[in-house]
Amino acid sequence: MSEELIYLEATELESLVSHKLQAAGMSQEHAEEVGRHLRYADARGIHSHGAVRVEYYAERIAKGGLTLKPAFKFEQTGPSTGIFHGDNGSGHVAAKEGLFHAIKLAQDTGVGIVGISKMGHSGMLSYYADIAAQSDLICLTVCQSDPMAVPFGGTEPYFGTNPIAFSAPTQGERPIIFDMATTVQAWGKILDARSKHLEIPNNWAVDVQGQPTTDPYKVQGLLPIAGPKGYGLMMMVDILSGSLLGLPFGKHVSSMYSDLSKGRNLGHLHIVINPAYFTDLRQFKENLSTMIAELHENQPTKGFDQVLYPGELAEKIQAESDIKGIPIVREIYDYLISETIHFDKYDHSDTFAEKE
Repeated sequence: MSEELIYLEATELESLVSHKLQAAGMSQEHAEEVGRHLRYADARGIHSHGAVRVEYYAERIAKGGLTLKPAFKFEQTGPSTGIFHGDNGSGHVAAKEGLFHAIKLAQDTGVGIVGISKMGHSGMLSYYADIAAQSDLICLTVCQSDPMAVPFGGTEPYFGTNPIAFSAPTQGERPIIFDMATTVQAWGKILDARSKHLEIPNNWAVDVQGQPTTDPYKVQGLLPIAGPKGYGLMMMVDILSGSLLGLPFGKHVSSMYSDLSKGRNLGHLHIVINPAYFTDLRQFKENLSTMIAELHENQPTKGFDQVLYPGELAEKIQAESDIKGIPIVREIYDYLISETIHFDKYDHSDTFAEKE
């Protein structure tokens, strides 16, 4: 059965998230940034990275697994490169601060590559890609996560969902934004299905026997997209955002749930490119707009009204949310407005949030 949904204005959702995280111990500045980030996700229909995450964040904050006053530091390592040291603070805040340094490097030198070292969970990657595109820049951003995906041909999780996001500015329209997990679905989609008491498709994950499952509570391994291709991509992401920064890799990446009193030491990498260093910026943006127009003119196949560009569906959902409000599961809303900080639900659970 599906859960009742209620609809909130963006400012109300941001405020509820921020106040809950502040009640758990996070600073107002950082809590407000996480609120903006989660609102962005929910408003665009990516509920796997929205308010469904708040209780987990609050429990980790309350139990000391996030540095509340991190000593952020940017270390420039070359003309176009640097490392942003996150001190196990909020990944949402650290990744955004690291992005601003990458943007500055790209504006000054044509390319900016910044790794964010030792941070918490950084949320939805298209949030960062969107910011870069608003400055007329191309962005490729990747981050590692804890082992949840079985390697192609294997039965035991080794890599994380290890997402990738890409953006590019256009002339007039919103940016092209591509955001994907390297698994068939992100772990947050499983959490979203749990919150709504829904089954999942049988090609998302496997159970303890390595067999396909439709029960989100029986998931013991996520599947890579397109078999060996997704497997290769998740390895690439792990290398770029983990090994490249001297951080733990593969099955050594810290678990999201095993001990919420400890920092996660996760890695993230932003690669920002300034098109103006390679071609005429105006012509570049016009060409991408022409590409979008030609895709819209492409004859749609059965079951489709129109060919959309990457990110366009999220834009349509965003526009609807601006009118109707952002849909939130009633159970999540009730938690947000309650006095409860968390329900001690995640700490010392296994990889898939089941109590050991």
